[in-house]
Amino acid sequence: MGSMLAFTFPGQGSQRPGMGAPWVDHESWELVVEASDVVGRDVAELLLQADAESLKDTRNAQLTTFVMSLMVLDAVERLGIEPSFCAGHSLGEYTALVATGALRFDDGLKLVAERSSAMHEAGITQPGTMAAVLGLDDEQVEVACRLADADVWVANFNAPGQVVIAGSPDGVEKASAQAKILGAKRVMPLPVSGAFHTPYMASARERLRNAIALAKPRDTEVPVISNVDAIAHDHGSEWASLLSAQLSSPVRWKHCLLKLGELGVRGIIELGPGGVLTGMAKRTLEEAKTISVATPDDLDALIEWMNVFSSSSAPLATPTHEGEHLFAIERLVVSPAAGVFTKMQTIANNTAIEVGLVLGHVGDTEVRSPFAGMLQNFIAVDGERVTAHQPIAWLRSH
Repeated sequence: MGSMLAFTFPGQGSQRPGMGAPWVDHESWELVVEASDVVGRDVAELLLQADAESLKDTRNAQLTTFVMSLMVLDAVERLGIEPSFCAGHSLGEYTALVATGALRFDDGLKLVAERSSAMHEAGITQPGTMAAVLGLDDEQVEVACRLADADVWVANFNAPGQVVIAGSPDGVEKASAQAKILGAKRVMPLPVSGAFHTPYMASARERLRNAIALAKPRDTEVPVISNVDAIAHDHGSEWASLLSAQLSSPVRWKHCLLKLGELGVRGIIELGPGGVLTGMAKRTLEEAKTISVATPDDLDALIEWMNVFSSSSAPLATPTHEGEHLFAIERLVVSPAAGVFTKMQTIANNTAIEVGLVLGHVGDTEVRSPFAGMLQNFIAVDGERVTAHQPIAWLRSH
């Protein structure tokens, strides 16, 4: 088996003013327009005009990072690159779930809006802060939190020698002092408005639990590694409790990366603003090849990178579309446009399809079958974002 690819998606803190500007003329920009319609906010304005201060607001930071990452994903999918696994850091886990089809695009957006609002409120109700501790072992950072004898916990295990603590301002200050005594090289306060991934997020967890249940995450073919347990999950039913627990449990990102390595992943592509996760991957998995994609220019670099990666790890283990090796008696129906695919619920597998029958819609555009045959299977999932010419279904001719 060749080396496998994983897509990773950044969390809050990777956003930058003007990060959308390079994408305005790219066809994937249409996601920004769709996102604005779904959440009733001008996402384009946030991606182009908002300053660093307004992007720091949890509600803006999460929304912009999420949409930006999915726009980059859309562009990468247009190149025909697909992962064997996905993972995301904190908020990025939601991006990963939309990327794999576990959540619909619009449901993912609504959940992110609800999550960021709930976290913002929890931060006001119970003020907290976070700090990055550099150059100290995980266990020693946990000891520093205990020695602080206050409300402070480990919030993120990011990479070896890179751990984030969170809690009350007093607790974080005391634990930072203890960490320095134990040998930390540096402790850096983080510009956030709450103690995320700690018990201080309990009130947000209640709000989010209901919203996730309503979104009904689905089973996926590409598993997502969870921040909570660093295990690959492909059953939709497991995500309600995992996403709820994630808010007040540490992000075990280092463990997620180690799990990807165990599963045979040798190439990690970070999709979205920043490039923070690429640094963490290099520190954690020295054998892995990594690349960060944040702008359209990075797409050319990615094509080169893929050529090198696939030649060094033949056979390439990115899954091929079910439709790439169809025999002459089999026919592929492809998408006429880019957008969200909605399937006709009345059409089941093994149904006889006539020429011109509507199989579903992509946005407002009908997906009509150009041939007759028996429907073998839908390749696109209901609610999935598809690009033009992406396979929707395959038929076997009579």
